Amino acid sequence: MDLFKATQERLIRYAKINTRSDESSETIPSTAIQFDLLNLLVDELKEIGMEEVELNPENAFVTATLPANTDKDVPAIGFIAHVDTADFNSVNVQPQVHENYQGGAIVLNEAENIVLDPADFPNLNGYVGQTLITTDGTTLLGADDKSGIAEIISAMEYLIQNPEIKHGKVRVAFGPDEEIGRGADHFDAPGFAVDYAYTMDGGPVGELEYESFNAAAAKVTVKGKNVHPGTAKGKMINALKVLNKFINQFPENEVPEMTEGKEGFFHIQYMNATEEEGQLSMIIRDFDREKFEERKALVEKAVATVNADYPTDPISLNLFDQYYNMAEVIEKDMTPVDIAEQAMKELGIEPQIHGIRGGTDGSKISFMGIPTPNIFAGGENMHGRFEFVAVESMIKATETIVKIIELNAK
Repeated sequence: MDLFKATQERLIRYAKINTRSDESSETIPSTAIQFDLLNLLVDELKEIGMEEVELNPENAFVTATLPANTDKDVPAIGFIAHVDTADFNSVNVQPQVHENYQGGAIVLNEAENIVLDPADFPNLNGYVGQTLITTDGTTLLGADDKSGIAEIISAMEYLIQNPEIKHGKVRVAFGPDEEIGRGADHFDAPGFAVDYAYTMDGGPVGELEYESFNAAAAKVTVKGKNVHPGTAKGKMINALKVLNKFINQFPENEVPEMTEGKEGFFHIQYMNATEEEGQLSMIIRDFDREKFEERKALVEKAVATVNADYPTDPISLNLFDQYYNMAEVIEKDMTPVDIAEQAMKELGIEPQIHGIRGGTDGSKISFMGIPTPNIFAGGENMHGRFEFVAVESMIKATETIVKIIELNAK
């Protein structure tokens, strides 16, 4: 098996399939097009020799089993990735392969003058001499998380073709709608039946993450009162101004563009308003559970403060939790983190252990009873036209999967 070629070809094949999710949809998966890749994965898993291959129509997860080939009593482990891509153009994805990248700018689209330039993206400088897969400048690539899928399947194929590598039972799962934060809501954790798992959904080589944000979302609706401006005194309630008052209740520097590390934030994602009515969506994030609860309380206080300025309550609020910091679960038994760290070190990879400024399916699955840290999948500049991944990074991720499975059997 040519691991390099197989993994590269898989990513390119998967990337060309449009699997964009849709937050406004209520179906599972949120877009039917995700089945195009899910069904392909069913066929491919069967073809390489995986067992118990199944597409669950209730939650749109594909699962499969690599049976143990050792008599030792070792933990069952799992590897998970998601098929959907983020909220960016994903129609007619045309991956571009740049072998032996020699540094400097890469012209993605000459006609539209779209250039991937290390002056804008210094991370490119770390990939000189490697094979890069980029977009054509008009779409995202989808390495988040199709690189993770390619790595997991390539690792399974490698183990099947090399039975001298002893291992316990390994389960794999590929699911929908991670990018809209809903995919793992219906994951069948008892049916997956593993002691611990990993999401292959991280960025550059070496990332190993077992901490994530606590996350909540707020949907704000404003009911204004539109009156002719010439006779509006004491009568008009301008929904635009109400939303502006609401926004001004939050600290100006506690936003994504001004925070890093384990600093939390408030982030306004969407706003649409006229004098008569308005809608606003925001997310609340913090690593610390107590500070997270304080942030949610501030949102509620902001609504109350603004409503107090009006004879009626123009603002209504729908505030709900999305996921929690998986460290609360994983820190009780660091075995999966320790094994992944050891695997990387044995492969000559320097582990980069830090918190995820976001969330993965592992955030929810950990609270379902399966500790699930996150491992690098290799992608850079995700969710946009400048996304790229090095095939060499994907190979290191694939080798890390295999090494974790080996170490687990020892």
